[in-house]
Order: sequence, then C-alpha cells, then structure tokens
Amino acid sequence: MKRLWLLALVSGFLFCLLIGWQANAQEKTIVLKYSNFFPAPHMNSVLADQWCKEVEKRTNGRVKINYYPGAVLTPAAQTYDSVVRGIADIGLSCQAYTRGRFPLTEAIDLPLGYKSGYSATKMINEFYKKFAPKEYDETHVLYLHAHGPGIVHTKKPVYKLEEMKGLKIRSTGLSAKLAQALGAAPVGMPMTESYDSLSKGVADGILCPEEALEGFKLGEVVAYTTESYPAAYSTAFFVVMNKAKWNSLPKDIQATIDQINTEWIEKSAKNWDAIDKSGRIFAEKHGVKRIPLSAQEGARWAAAVRPILDDYVKSMKAKNLPGDQVLSFCLDYLKSH
Repeated sequence: MKRLWLLALVSGFLFCLLIGWQANAQEKTIVLKYSNFFPAPHMNSVLADQWCKEVEKRTNGRVKINYYPGAVLTPAAQTYDSVVRGIADIGLSCQAYTRGRFPLTEAIDLPLGYKSGYSATKMINEFYKKFAPKEYDETHVLYLHAHGPGIVHTKKPVYKLEEMKGLKIRSTGLSAKLAQALGAAPVGMPMTESYDSLSKGVADGILCPEEALEGFKLGEVVAYTTESYPAAYSTAFFVVMNKAKWNSLPKDIQATIDQINTEWIEKSAKNWDAIDKSGRIFAEKHGVKRIPLSAQEGARWAAAVRPILDDYVKSMKAKNLPGDQVLSFCLDYLKSH
C-alpha cells in the first residue's frame, strides 16, 4: 500500500509539473501579426523582416511574429486603423495615406530641401521625442523613419519650372500640394499603383525618392530624373503597435524591443541612403537620364514651394498646434545635420 501511495504521489507530482510546464510555455509564447505595404523584395520590407527575427531571437522565442509584406494583411491606407483595432498588432505605413490624421507630423513631408534619407530619419525621431504629438496616442510608436529627397521623375524631359505645367504627376499627401506649386496636376494613388499608372499614361511622372526607381521598378517606366533637390520633400513612415498589446507585454520584453527600435532607427536611416544610390544605378541601367538644375533655376523651384511651408504654419495655428516651432526645428536640424 505504501508503494502504491508513493507511486500515486510521484505520478501526481510529475503530472502537475507537466501541466505547469505547458502553461508556462504557452504563457511565454506571444504571437504578433506585422503588416507592411512594401513588397517583400524591397529593402524596407527586408529590414522589417529582420526586425521581426531580431525580436524573436533576443526574446529567446518568447515572442513570435508573423510577418505580412506587400499589403496582404491590411491595405497601406488602412494599416494605422487596423493596428488601432487589433487586426494587425504591428503596422508599417506612411502618414500621408491618411492625410489630416497626423497634422503636426506633416512638417516632415514639406519640401524642406532634403539632402539625405539619413538626416530625414534622424530628424523625424528627434521631432517625435521633442514634441510628443498626441496624434499617435491611439497606438504605441515603435519608431519612425523618412525617405531620402523626393524629386521629379518624368516620361519627358523637364529642364525648367515652366515645363512642369500641366503634367499629371503622381503624388500623395503633401506632395500633391508640391506638384500643384510646381505647376503640375497631382494624381493621387498609393505607390503600389504607380507603375501601372505610369506605364499606361494615367500619370506623366511622379514625385518620389530615387529608391522607388528600383524598389517599385519605376525606372522601367520613366525616362528622366530632374534633380529638383532645392524643392525636395520627404515622406514620414510609422512603425506602430496596438496599444493594448504593447501594454500587455512583460516589462523585460518591452525593454528589449525598445533597444532594437533604437538600432533600427540607425539601420533605417542608412538604408534609405543606400537604396537611393541603388535606385540611381538601376535607373541608369534602364536609360533614365538625369537633368541637373542650375543654382539660379533651383532657387526658382525653392521659391515656388515656399508658400507650402507658410500654409503649414497657418493651418497648425488654426488647430492650436505649434507648427511654427516644428518648422523652425526641422529647418534648423537639416541645416546643422
């Protein structure tokens, strides 16, 4: 009888251990869904996938992330709302697809005369740290980034400002205002639709960074790049997480992800410049010709877009937002970096 009781006791103990181990294993495995509109081969998509793998690695498998590139989980324009609602746990898209949703951040999209994606990415994260805009309060911001100089790419040559008049230029968000300021007719659409629109003549050109010439194969359907750097804009991108999901994570996992985010700001900044360079090479191989602007002509382009900056300040003032401070911060940052 003693043996039977001992055997039952040991068996019960082992059973409890097994149940506890299984419950603990289940508790440790946190599965998240990450939605991204960039096509899988695009370097921004590759970088996002690497972020997922790094989180899994540094949390020792306690976090598993199912990654969905190419807008297969959520359309680009709906990604932010999808994260808010929990359809996706993490989302990457650009603020310009939901114009008016991120009013203060629209400063990043202004034609400030950007010279690199590195400075644009560093600046947007410093902007967020300094101003902590409430427009992101529905989510937890992991990190932000911004592309390199957005300039003019067309199917026919544009040597001077007057030759922009009447051209149908794909643009989105504030870049649509930029197209208008330069005399063109803006055609709004997500980047994912731009290739077909250019190839079919729906658009005559596009405002975008040079990386898109390769990343979205636009170098195959445009013939000229006008180096309109004095009027160059950028586009802000977010990587955000569902707020409730973030708050449910253990503190040590949050700290790990925060550290990875800091590293990915730097990686994203360098990546934008690297893929801009790669985009130029891709375009040249497809016969795209570059058109430089003289200093005098460049000044004309900069003057043409200056009212957009002034309008931003006015519109932010009407919303009781510190647009003047944000614009001054951005201009000063770009000047000193």
